[in-house]
Amino acid sequence: MKTATVAFLMFALSLSGIAQTSRRTRTPAARGTRQAIQMVLQPSQSPLVSFRILFNTGSASDPQGKEGVAALTAAMLAQGGSRALTYDQIVTAMYPMATSFDSQIDKEMTVFSGTTHMDNLSNYYQLIQQMLLDPGFREDDFTRLKTDAINFLKVNLRENNDEELGKEELYNMIYANHPYGHQNVGRLSTLDALTLDDVREFYRNNYTQANLVVGLAGNYPANFPQKIRADFMKLPAGKANSVKILQPKLEPGMHIEIVERETRSTAISLGFPISVTRRDPDWPALAIVASYFGEHRSSNSYLYQRLREARGLNYGDYSYIEYFPRGMFQFQPDPNLGRQQQIFQIWIRPVPPNQGMFALRAALYEYNKLVRDGMSQEAFEVTQQYLMKHVNILTQTQDATLGYALDSRYYGIPNFNDYMRQRLSRLTLADVNRAIRKYLKSDDMRIVLITRDGETLRNAIVNNTSSPITYNAPKPQAILDEDKIIQDYRINVRPENVKVVAVDQVFQ
Repeated sequence: MKTATVAFLMFALSLSGIAQTSRRTRTPAARGTRQAIQMVLQPSQSPLVSFRILFNTGSASDPQGKEGVAALTAAMLAQGGSRALTYDQIVTAMYPMATSFDSQIDKEMTVFSGTTHMDNLSNYYQLIQQMLLDPGFREDDFTRLKTDAINFLKVNLRENNDEELGKEELYNMIYANHPYGHQNVGRLSTLDALTLDDVREFYRNNYTQANLVVGLAGNYPANFPQKIRADFMKLPAGKANSVKILQPKLEPGMHIEIVERETRSTAISLGFPISVTRRDPDWPALAIVASYFGEHRSSNSYLYQRLREARGLNYGDYSYIEYFPRGMFQFQPDPNLGRQQQIFQIWIRPVPPNQGMFALRAALYEYNKLVRDGMSQEAFEVTQQYLMKHVNILTQTQDATLGYALDSRYYGIPNFNDYMRQRLSRLTLADVNRAIRKYLKSDDMRIVLITRDGETLRNAIVNNTSSPITYNAPKPQAILDEDKIIQDYRINVRPENVKVVAVDQVFQ
């Protein structure tokens, strides 16, 4: 979960002169020994100095029965104050600097980030290093932040956000009995039992030099990295988290979970695990596929054109090959969500309940057509050119550039922009269609639907009930003819694999 302490007001300042390459350094604990603290440095002439202080730990490191302790620890560091200053005092001190200090936690990464003007660097750094190295761990902060975490799952996701609820439950469904198998914030059944001692223990075991990578960008003094090194050597040396995360073992066949709650729409998420991450040679090919089929917030993508533009079903329809949380709130993904395992995912934004069955069928129909036919030469070339330029949008700020540099270090690839442009430029249509045949499948598809009348939808799915659609305005005959195919398109799922779940059971 991403948190913010104070609104950051300085995005409009010039970021000219950002370094195009990263300098990666490590600090030896002693001459001749293995280097410990690792750094990604991007000096530039920007008047802003950006920090991304990353620990290679996250919710996948939650001990069994204590799911949520990693997220709660990160929240205590970013929103709990230091031993010297309370959280309110830190907020007050940061306010005239117009800055913030945020935390984001995922399965294998926890990152703390903030940007300040170079004139305020000394005062800002003094605050954040105290927060990370000498946390206050006050009982009242712990109670407040644990309550926030419980309310995030109970209220923000379960009651107020069908779209994010569906996407997060899809991950829980795919990764059941797996280190990724709970929401990053935790489980409701375990959060309530967590104690401040659990947080202290997680901090001691995971916030170590071996797990630390310091990212720094901007016009900082030449000796500033050495100061950071000296300060963060106060952390225990520790051992690097190096657990190999295996692919989840899924039962064969399609499985569907219908989450029933009082809502005026039906939200749909579909997906399955893939073994490809950015370090794999086929990742750029799959990036082209996902962009063509459902580029996030793009009206040019294929699925958007077929479901929204041609039929007016919903607001948008997108596809992904990496975890993309908070997608309904932003246009670009956040960096530092690196994972050893990813999923191919399709996000069908909510439709009216009476069109839910048709929308599900339409998504499966179009997806299966993609797998069967692949991409055309024209679609490949257009998407290839788009992505070669789009990488500059992803890294258009100093903070984003730094974040992507940290991710490239995690995945063991060169500078992200150079890597993508080079790999994309070498791809052929044959490469992309081979990747589609190799990695994209529908036999192990997992589907989550959020809707009001779960049993009615379940019966329609298991009986393959026809789902004709009507329009308020005339449609081209080609669309009407295709609708007749989609309305009876068979959903190949066994009845016992379609389950209705009450919303209050989710995230338990």
